Amino acid sequence: MRAEHDDRRGFLVVAGTIGAGALLTACAPAVAAPSKAPGTKEADEVSPVEDLMREHGVLRRVLLLYQEVARRIEHQEPFPLEVLTSAAGIVRRFIEDYHEKLEEDFIFPRFEKANKLVDLVTVLRQQHQAGRRVTEAVQGLATPALVQSAEGRPKLVAALQAFSRMYAPHAAREDTVLFPELRALVGAKDYDTLGDAFEDKEHALFGPQGFEGVVAEVAQLEKTLGIYDLASFTPR
Repeated sequence: MRAEHDDRRGFLVVAGTIGAGALLTACAPAVAAPSKAPGTKEADEVSPVEDLMREHGVLRRVLLLYQEVARRIEHQEPFPLEVLTSAAGIVRRFIEDYHEKLEEDFIFPRFEKANKLVDLVTVLRQQHQAGRRVTEAVQGLATPALVQSAEGRPKLVAALQAFSRMYAPHAAREDTVLFPELRALVGAKDYDTLGDAFEDKEHALFGPQGFEGVVAEVAQLEKTLGIYDLASFTPR
């Protein structure tokens, strides 16, 4: 039994090492993927609420990656560690440093100034801060040594599950309560201005690929982890 346990732990390391190389190879084509350039008709037609909600789609796909990694750790199944570190990196730079900053700089203050949905906005702000702490924990725990340790594994699983548990209702509440009120709150002119500001920020941070480039990155991670096929989620 001891030898079998050691073999399983060793395989986790091998899977992580192989996954790193495979992931880099798989992600290479995504860099050259075409995208809508800023200022084109298609790009300009994206409303600010559509922009925010489709970014929530990226978040939800990352949550699926987190959930699958947590499941494999709990069942001592191998997984490429680079999938987790890359997913956490996307959360940090796309969700927290970009998407949430848009909400904090452009959306939340308008509701607070109008004294509308202030209690909800307060909780959303608090959850942004909590999420950043969890991401920091995930990044600190996502090392070969800690993933293999009896102490590190449950902490990492707990962090991944806590992140998913909070952000599923967080995004759902924004999509169904906060965002539907935005256009009426700010007016048509300010609403269009927000859309332009969001597009400019997106392409300044992520280049001409913007949102589509990040989606391609997530898709490559899903393929590497074996959860890209949408039909695999259909109940049998």
